[in-house]
Amino acid sequence: MANSELILLDTSILIDFYRKKDKSKSKFYSLTTKYKLFAVSVITEYEIFTGANDSTLEYWTTFFDQVMVLPLERVATQQAVKIFKQLKLDNKLIEIPDILIGSTAIANKIKLATLNRKHFERIEGLEIID
Repeated sequence: MANSELILLDTSILIDFYRKKDKSKSKFYSLTTKYKLFAVSVITEYEIFTGANDSTLEYWTTFFDQVMVLPLERVATQQAVKIFKQLKLDNKLIEIPDILIGSTAIANKIKLATLNRKHFERIEGLEIID
């Protein structure tokens, strides 16, 4: 039975799902067998749409109409500032969009699904699922 816990999907999960011919071999498909509620950060929506072209725009528009898109709220931006400063201090800085996605998960007290574990593991307090 699928867990009703909300899971935040990183951009890498969506791109992997889109690109795979056999969707059942994607990480997102695997997650749907364990969980039933998914969200994305508005940052992920932004990343996807900036990379979309005319032939993929309809696909992504339909996808984002069916999933919860979490806004970047003040609590998340404050969390992102703390994460950025700590990672910079530790000389382990990652891309700002990843910091914002991670801070969204932390601020909303939800787990993150990503294929970019190496970067997101640097964010203290972020729970990443397999």
